[in-house]
Amino acid sequence: MLDLSYPPSEYTAGLVDEFLHSIFFLGKINNPPFSPEDILNNDKDLLNALKGRYPLPFELYSSQLPRRSPFSCVLDMIVHQTRSKGKIQEEEIETEIIKRLQDLIRPLKEGKRKNKKKPLVSSSICVSHSTKTPNAVRYYGVSMSTSGPNPGKILIAASCFSSWDSYVAGAVMTYYPNKVKREDFDGTIILPEHVRCQAFNLFEKREKPPCRSCGNLFGLTTKENTEWPYGNCAEAESVSNLLTNVEEVRKQAAPCTEENRQRAAERVRKELEGFVSTERFKWKGQFYTPLGI
Repeated sequence: MLDLSYPPSEYTAGLVDEFLHSIFFLGKINNPPFSPEDILNNDKDLLNALKGRYPLPFELYSSQLPRRSPFSCVLDMIVHQTRSKGKIQEEEIETEIIKRLQDLIRPLKEGKRKNKKKPLVSSSICVSHSTKTPNAVRYYGVSMSTSGPNPGKILIAASCFSSWDSYVAGAVMTYYPNKVKREDFDGTIILPEHVRCQAFNLFEKREKPPCRSCGNLFGLTTKENTEWPYGNCAEAESVSNLLTNVEEVRKQAAPCTEENRQRAAERVRKELEGFVSTERFKWKGQFYTPLGI
């Protein structure tokens, strides 16, 4: 991540800051826990340099929840760098972003085979854009980069409250946390037919059809029966970024009803508090605010 942050800028510094807090948080709730020193391989020079430039992640990783998973910061960094090259064709940009992510995680995958430890990287990326406009900007998202059920549930709920577009958050809250649709709230949406929402498996270098969960959340056509945890897949972040930036699509994808949304949010908040407490984490309800935001 540090190598990706050059040349340095206020934007890339904010991503590194957010990445450090998120990865330190996941280290703290891991079993067994990993300290920032452990994560940085006890490299004192690197540790002191990071503490000097990014002090808040070290101070707040044990009291505030991250807004999203760390690999989302890596994705944003790669998207930023790729677009900074001045390429015009969105298809070309998409190809390079996917290739760079694959090149990044390949050695991590090899390391997993050797030491049998799961790296905190995403297995899939999703691309969303309108096909009505030629060369429309494409928006990206990655799947949750967590290990174990509770960390994933924590970051999905945290994303609902502090990162994702409210329509995507509402759709996910409809099923959170046990893949059972709420009887008193339906925030699911249906993306317009002109929206392309395509996921790719980064490890296997192939297109990936939407799972049943994404079909239920966003109205995506699928023959798949696998139902991953709602909000875990790359589609959630990708669709969120699309709706945040393209108002026309957002209007067309508006949920049928917002009735009882507040009640659903309160229940998700209580579920989140429960998952956090089981991970030996004392939380006062605050989400981390990255540098520059």
